[in-house]
Amino acid sequence: MTDNKYANYFTEQSLWEKLREYAKTAGTKVVYAVLLLYYTMESNTVKMKTKLSIAAALGYFILPTDAIFDLTPIIGYSDDLGVALFVLSQITTSITPEIREKAKQKLAEWFGEIDSEELRQIDEKS
Repeated sequence: MTDNKYANYFTEQSLWEKLREYAKTAGTKVVYAVLLLYYTMESNTVKMKTKLSIAAALGYFILPTDAIFDLTPIIGYSDDLGVALFVLSQITTSITPEIREKAKQKLAEWFGEIDSEELRQIDEKS
């Protein structure tokens, strides 16, 4: 994702509101990818250019009018996941084991028992 226009839609408050309201609908894969992006962006060691790419991906997730309407059953968040995975693949060296653990802990708070295979699929792509 090289177009950072979506970064304008990112705010921490709007991200948490979207996650609070739609986490169950989006599912663990999407939420885990979003949390990885968010916690990576929080890191003091991440460069500003990387943070802008992350903000763009998170802004795309937050934006209610993206390529595929988010409330569309099953496929509604597939474009959000695709954007998140693309950015994750570009910033993989910035994602530390501590960031992954923090994202998994937050995911467990919201979803309880988590299918580690689903998370492994995301980790392999990022």
